[in-house]
Amino acid sequence: MSETTRSVVHLAVYDTLADWETGFATAHLNKPLWHKTPGRFAVSTVGPSAAPITTMGGLRITPDVVLADLKPADSAMLILPGNDIFATEAFVPFAEKAREFLDAGVPVAAICGATGGLAMAGLLDDRAHTSNAAAFLDSLGYKGGALYRDEPAVTDGDLITASATAPVEFAREILARLDVMEPQVLASWYKLYGKKDPAGFYELMSA
Repeated sequence: MSETTRSVVHLAVYDTLADWETGFATAHLNKPLWHKTPGRFAVSTVGPSAAPITTMGGLRITPDVVLADLKPADSAMLILPGNDIFATEAFVPFAEKAREFLDAGVPVAAICGATGGLAMAGLLDDRAHTSNAAAFLDSLGYKGGALYRDEPAVTDGDLITASATAPVEFAREILARLDVMEPQVLASWYKLYGKKDPAGFYELMSA
């Protein structure tokens, strides 16, 4: 499959990015094994500028794309990892880009602190969602409490949200929303990585 026909998933990168929260999603988007259409997806990083960022784990990442240049039409999904900047001005451009994506009907997936940034932007007021805890979002003064779901990860249309402790469930929702794998293959994938059942591995090997 040529580069021009790939669906690009954009991973937001910024200082204090929580390294562990998106690894399952990005690894299995890039790994063609078990995909319905191998080679269909590619992951690209998008940052606030072209300058390198430093993750919470101390890794330096140079963004592939600058946020201001990213258009929803050029993306299959925007993934927003957790971070320590969600309540600051530094995260506002990412929340506004998420609004642009959702308005255009392009999916957005947010986990941990990124859900807080979306809550502060009003993007969780009318969509079912989850986060690290209901009290966490309530402390931010948002208006979507009635739609909070006490679950590891929640998909409502084009929005996926998840708790910091649910990177596997977050990945499962992303893979399902993008139709990366056949449903039974994804079920086996989750059996292995989510339920830690080795039977899932043998199911995947025979898929």
